[in-house]
Amino acid sequence: MPFDIDRTIPFLQNLILTALGAACLYGILFYGLRAIFRQFERDFALVTLYVSIYPVLFVFILIGIKLTFDDLKHTKFAWIDQLLIAAIIGTVAYWMIQFFREVIVYYLQEFAEQTEIMWDDVLIPLLEGVIPFLITLSSFGLILQLAFNIDLTGVWVTLGGATFIVGFATKDILANFFSGIVLLIDTPFQFGDVLKLEHGELGILKKIGLRVTQVYLFDSHTEAYIPNSVLQGQTIINLNRPIASVHFSKPILLKPEGDLDAACQVMSDIICAHPDTLGDIDTKLSCLDKYFIRENNQDGFLEKKKNGADRLLAENRVNFKLTEIEQTLEAIVVTLQFAERGGLSLDDITTIQEEYQNVLNLIGLQIIFVRIKNKSRPWHFNSVKPKIQIKEINTSDSLISLIRDWYRIWLRDPNLHEEDQYLLPEIWEYKIEVLKRRLGQLQRKIINPSRIETRLDNYVIELNTWLKTRFKQTRSQQQAPQVLMDKTVYGSSAIFIQFMLEYYIDDIKLENCERGDRVSSEIYSEIIKCLQSYVVGRWT
Repeated sequence: MPFDIDRTIPFLQNLILTALGAACLYGILFYGLRAIFRQFERDFALVTLYVSIYPVLFVFILIGIKLTFDDLKHTKFAWIDQLLIAAIIGTVAYWMIQFFREVIVYYLQEFAEQTEIMWDDVLIPLLEGVIPFLITLSSFGLILQLAFNIDLTGVWVTLGGATFIVGFATKDILANFFSGIVLLIDTPFQFGDVLKLEHGELGILKKIGLRVTQVYLFDSHTEAYIPNSVLQGQTIINLNRPIASVHFSKPILLKPEGDLDAACQVMSDIICAHPDTLGDIDTKLSCLDKYFIRENNQDGFLEKKKNGADRLLAENRVNFKLTEIEQTLEAIVVTLQFAERGGLSLDDITTIQEEYQNVLNLIGLQIIFVRIKNKSRPWHFNSVKPKIQIKEINTSDSLISLIRDWYRIWLRDPNLHEEDQYLLPEIWEYKIEVLKRRLGQLQRKIINPSRIETRLDNYVIELNTWLKTRFKQTRSQQQAPQVLMDKTVYGSSAIFIQFMLEYYIDDIKLENCERGDRVSSEIYSEIIKCLQSYVVGRWT
């Protein structure tokens, strides 16, 4: 039936009003609220606005069109009304998915970084897959029920009953699943941590999955797959937290005669001279030649000391390179914090990209842009899209090359076991691959910062913090060896002063987790030997 003049004019007026309203709403959102939200310290409101602008405009237009057709009150257009309701529900569902991915997931990842939990490894990808699916399924059900008047009560009842039956049949699997989620949320465990299980076994954490946790056991040289519900009920000791190196404390008794201060200095120097303890590298190198002297290369210690000196020098080169990279990243943060106040311009992005390229050069990486044809839309003007690939540069002074030189020297340590020849490269190559992924993700954000233009500095700070705390922890003053006078011990025939030797071992995972016992034994033996030769009978 054709429109008469009395209906056509109001119809056109409503469409024009809808178009004008959409234009005004766009101006308010994109220019008004955007300018206000840019001044906020946190970018929650701004990112939410970016996610919401087009869905809000689309819903506004759809509602305007729906009201226009409702005014016609003609059954011929009922199908249009149904399509408009379906489009509104679909747009709201799309907005919810985008808000979840761009806002909620981001803050979950930020919280995970702050608390050192493993959300970013398993749980967050799980939520990113499940939540959008549930939103899509719910919106599809609402479209069928509200737009097309299809009664889904029987469907929901059937699904509820089926869910109960499946849940009862798979209760053990679900128990492990939810225990895995709890472990992911509430655990300080990370890849490579040395764990002491409830029955005394020592192992390296490989992976926390949704059903089982994978642990490599030192004693049996096997991988154990522990159900999460079982692991959750155990008391677990993490030997690598709060720091990666492991602390050792060993008592030693000395007679009070003689210069106790000199004895303390000798013991401190001996601990520092051992290649496998932590401490200031320059101090360790200066002490290395003074102690652990063996005639005729007894016990292979001459080779051990040579390897220790080479390893310390190699680690020093790695530390210097890391410091240079961290300082360059801090300079990028300063540039970003200044540029983000008024919004990033094309010149700002170019400048940041150049500074970031310097970081990549220091690490030994190069960004390559590969243009890949989009087979799903070959006709589209933007069907050829660039894909970022990271390629290593063969330079001897890059961070990656220095790290590989360092752990390859370490592999020549005569005390290492055969298993360590695989374990040490595995750990560091894993860290290098994680570093590559993080750098690639940051590169994509720098190239296209449209929705995160106020967050780029946060991402750079996050990368810098990860380098300092997770990639390689720098040696701190707290890790320097200490010799403390503890207490007086009264023996049957003499009085002794008990000293506590406090020191850190570089990597407890090596030598089947027996590295600490060997180092402690060698240090104790050298202390007794040196003090006896220093003044015979006065301290021991």
